[in-house]
Amino acid sequence: MRFTKMHGLGNDYVYVNGFAERLPADPAALAVAVSDRHFGIGGDGLILITPSEIADARMRMFNADGSEAEMCGNGVRCVAKYVYDHGLARKPELQIETGRGVLAFQLTLGPDGQVAKVRVNMGEPILDAAKIPTTIAASRVIDLVLNLTGPEFPPGWYEQCGLDARITCVSMGNPHVVLYCNDVAKVPLATVGPILETAAIFPRRINVHFVQKHTGGEVTMRTWERGSGITLACGTGACSVAVAGVLTGRTGPQLLAHLPGGDLELDWAGVGHPVFMTGPATEVFTGDWP
Repeated sequence: MRFTKMHGLGNDYVYVNGFAERLPADPAALAVAVSDRHFGIGGDGLILITPSEIADARMRMFNADGSEAEMCGNGVRCVAKYVYDHGLARKPELQIETGRGVLAFQLTLGPDGQVAKVRVNMGEPILDAAKIPTTIAASRVIDLVLNLTGPEFPPGWYEQCGLDARITCVSMGNPHVVLYCNDVAKVPLATVGPILETAAIFPRRINVHFVQKHTGGEVTMRTWERGSGITLACGTGACSVAVAGVLTGRTGPQLLAHLPGGDLELDWAGVGHPVFMTGPATEVFTGDWP
């Protein structure tokens, strides 16, 4: 099976062209195998690019643990690049079918004639608590105070990172929880991330983002990704951070998000409007998986 390794800001996946390859009978098991960074190809998961009856292509995404996710912002930008660069659809504007519907893309080409940057209409955020989903008894979870202490949490971690113990929950087709703190570098993410991901109030688990606000409409964020762990970037997570910032009054409609793997540009005009995300997509190498 021919594969292509790609990444968006270091959020890397193994891509398989379902237009040309026979797809695996068990993609979840394949995702686990190829994602292994010691005995496989290495990546945050597996993404299948397949024909679509309603768009230029369809994306199916599987996390490194084999679970299927609805969306991946960095992954879908790479799908758009693959579709254009590999001649599946040679158009400056594309439509890709995803688990949250059909998304629209505007492509910026580099001097080599290949896609360098992608702007995505990510659709309107989902704010209804039951649809995110969370079992918290509220119509929307915006700046809700949550007790994040207990024997399962590291002692003193609040003070360590200057945490604001209020959460905002957003879905971009997949669920996210956003928390703000004074120093994201000091968040014990490897410990706290999985605790929040699997908390009982999030019945389908959740992506966890810690955010540090700067001046000039910029933030730095770190992510614990549902099913994959700590990742260098999360596109839908950055979109959720942009939404949370507007809803809580912390940031404005235009946001520059600094992620460990690089920067994303976000635009959200408020409730009733879609989120726009702009960022790079990179092809690394191709190979054959036996």
